[in-house]
Amino acid sequence: MAAGSEVLDFLRANFARVHDRLDRIDTRLGELTIRVSAIERDLAAMKVDYAAMQLRLDNMDRRIERIERRLNLIEA
Repeated sequence: MAAGSEVLDFLRANFARVHDRLDRIDTRLGELTIRVSAIERDLAAMKVDYAAMQLRLDNMDRRIERIERRLNLIEA
């Protein structure tokens, strides 16, 4: 019976190590998920900023064209 007990102890120890490693992997995966979410949020914010900047540039371009027309700097 002692040999069976040794095998069970060996299996329990190995399963405990595997369980600990899976817990660490799960924790690390959670951390990485949080970091990727933060990157996605930052990227979305950058896209919004870029769109706002493009809109401002388009508006400025139209205003410059109107000014040039008023000053007869370009052909109408």
